[in-house]
Amino acid sequence: MSAEINVTLVPGDGIGPEVTHEAVLILEAISQWIGSSFQFVEMPIGGTAIRQQGSPLPPATLEAALNSDAVLLGAVGGNEFNSLPPDKRPEAGLLQLRQALGGFANLRPSVAYAPLSNNSPLRPEVTEGADILFVRELLGGLYFGTPRSWNRETGVALNTMQYSREEVIRVARIAFELAQKRRHKLTSVDKANVLEVSQLWRATVTEIAAEYPDVTLEHQYVDACAMHLMNTPRNFDVVLTENLFGDILSDEAAVITGSLGMLPSATIGGKVNLYEPVHGSAPDIAGTGKANPLGAILTGAMLLRHSAGMEQEAQAIESAVQRVLAAGYRTADLARTNQPDQQIVSTVEMGKHVFEVLNEIIDCSQAMHAV
Repeated sequence: MSAEINVTLVPGDGIGPEVTHEAVLILEAISQWIGSSFQFVEMPIGGTAIRQQGSPLPPATLEAALNSDAVLLGAVGGNEFNSLPPDKRPEAGLLQLRQALGGFANLRPSVAYAPLSNNSPLRPEVTEGADILFVRELLGGLYFGTPRSWNRETGVALNTMQYSREEVIRVARIAFELAQKRRHKLTSVDKANVLEVSQLWRATVTEIAAEYPDVTLEHQYVDACAMHLMNTPRNFDVVLTENLFGDILSDEAAVITGSLGMLPSATIGGKVNLYEPVHGSAPDIAGTGKANPLGAILTGAMLLRHSAGMEQEAQAIESAVQRVLAAGYRTADLARTNQPDQQIVSTVEMGKHVFEVLNEIIDCSQAMHAV
């Protein structure tokens, strides 16, 4: 374990600085527990960088990111930049950063938190116990394939779905390795009954499965998977899929959790891993104290797990979040009128409650270790 973990912090726009601030406080609590230290270097990105330096991704930000152990992002974007050309908008800075870091596997957990069961449109008995990790290939497929075009004169547009065997192998291995650390089940999603690309995908994943005999592999067509996610989400463990299908399915599965504000993500496999909550910059509530920091805090847990190898510490953060929710604390986005025992708290107050419970978990762990 490294004595020092260097993290490039890019809070970004809107509520980004507010939620990343709470995530940093939690990581600093972890650093005191383990005797290591996090060195945070804060750099601008997105709209903040445009205002300060005229670019959504300044060279100094990119250099810092490439020289760090991990990158922790808040959010980017704002309506005031919508008139800019697409390559000059805040989102372009994030896309450039992702490309430079080279991560090809996007990890998105969808967890059914029991205290939030009424937040989901699905019945509690359907979502109870659901814990899914989506592994989405991020650099190939329909989003990046060429040729691509839109001929406005003929009214014809073209996109190309393309994968190589090597691209499938590298993301499949990550998914199988993650399944080995979870419940040893992997569902590979494709459309092999129609698409040749999916036939390549299925054949390659089946081939790689032989390297992981302790993991049960099943294949599902994407349309069937979309239905089963809503009917029987507990049947899934790790879900592996290509770029387009993963984009759609992971958003669909967000209803299991009940709020985008609860969703963390990680992009791994490249030079430096990138961590960011799924929610956007929400400029309409920036500075009001209404932002939910739990997605960012849980993103910090993913950073510990996948860049620092700190599984116990990651689980401690996740347990602290569970306990705070069980105690009834809610930010405005999580509040429901049919839950009388909830306590509405601000961004900072929610972070404080997680911090306090985490310290209780740390104290208990240290006491048990002393015995």
